[in-house]
Amino acid sequence: MTSVRTSVSILLADDDPDDRLMLAEALEESRVLNDLATVEDGEELLEYLRCEGRYAGRDGGLPGLILLDLNMPRLDGREALEQIKNDPKLRRIPVVVLTTSKAEQDIFQTYDLGVNSFITKPVSFEGLVNIVSDLGRYWLEIVELPQPA
Repeated sequence: MTSVRTSVSILLADDDPDDRLMLAEALEESRVLNDLATVEDGEELLEYLRCEGRYAGRDGGLPGLILLDLNMPRLDGREALEQIKNDPKLRRIPVVVLTTSKAEQDIFQTYDLGVNSFITKPVSFEGLVNIVSDLGRYWLEIVELPQPA
């Protein structure tokens, strides 16, 4: 892997603590050393992005990339995605769905809502490392991302 723009922060929304830990380890294993923040559901995701609730004192910087699970309690990923893409302050943040779902309906619905990519989580850690490495290369090295507001 060549140089990764480490200034681009990543926000992971996933309700499963094991999945959050595994993704953090996969990022480290693939040498994607960007700052990683995690939230447990769509409601917390929106609070983080809007600096509300428990995140009211946060500095307000937006992530450069959101990794989003679909099936979460309180506010699921589909609902959170819809709110993000309808908010003029948040809509430019690239959102990558990273989920266990392979349902065609989820794929169509999330693209209709404005998701940038849909990836089904692999079953093995090695598979996750490969995906994370490719994500890092694509989103953090190749594409031009809008500067966060």
